[in-house]
Amino acid sequence: MAVLVLGGSGFIGSYVVDALREEGHEVTVLGRRPEPFRHPQAGVKYITGEFSNKNAILEALKDTTAVVHLISSTIPSTSNIDPVLDINENLISTVNLLQLMRDCNVNKLIFLSSGGTIYGVPEKLPVVESHKLKPICSYGIVKAAIEHYIEMEHFLHGLNYVILRVSNPYGPRQARVGVQGLINTLLWNTVRCQSTKIWGDGNSSRDYVYVEDVAQACVSALASSHCGTYNVGSGKGQTVNEIIEVVGEITKKKPSIERLPARGFDVPRIVLDCTAAARILKWQAATSITAGIHETWEWMKDREEK
Repeated sequence: MAVLVLGGSGFIGSYVVDALREEGHEVTVLGRRPEPFRHPQAGVKYITGEFSNKNAILEALKDTTAVVHLISSTIPSTSNIDPVLDINENLISTVNLLQLMRDCNVNKLIFLSSGGTIYGVPEKLPVVESHKLKPICSYGIVKAAIEHYIEMEHFLHGLNYVILRVSNPYGPRQARVGVQGLINTLLWNTVRCQSTKIWGDGNSSRDYVYVEDVAQACVSALASSHCGTYNVGSGKGQTVNEIIEVVGEITKKKPSIERLPARGFDVPRIVLDCTAAARILKWQAATSITAGIHETWEWMKDREEK
């Protein structure tokens, strides 16, 4: 297959590119900038451009048979600051993408949605895909709207799609941005002897999934003949305090923590039921939280030493 990876130079995208190439697919990447942690990969076509630029999307769609859509210009903790920006850059740009795919006769789409925000405060754990969508931040609301537009495109025009509601991904190549990704932020700060801000008492829990497992979910979705929406996570929950403890054990250092009041847009706990992905897509997470954090720590130490 000739696959266009939107956001293929980003954290998750770089692993999706690797996984697709291992399966023998031709890969084109569209993104704002090159990968931050490695050189362009041989055999991959890179196009620099904005997701909102229709001409860039049209160029990228040439000779393409499928699209993996990973792009998001916002994150949960900042999306409420400017919801209009969130809508313009993510929702409207994706609606434009669907129209351009139809014009170019590209009929396969894999979209990474948000299993961590789209359900809002869960009524029951673990959360199944049929749970009501009650997001409490703009990021989750926009993801839900995009899902509905994809489903409409399927109903009206026969788009072949898979939506993956990914929980909380982590792993090597995730930049230290300081506002997203508890595990990577903790590890970056620990290796640099800096403190990490924690909002709340640390008893909120999340479903953390290793980035290589997420990439394999994308490959499985691409190979599937089924249309549908699937949770992608570990199916297990760890509290913030438990993650801090594991990081301390693996790094042999005590993380420095700055405790701050809880934030209203943070979901107290979320764990995903991923049995549908296992049954239909033949996918399940393969990396334990300890193994994943260990691999991430070794990568970070190596980068700091260079």
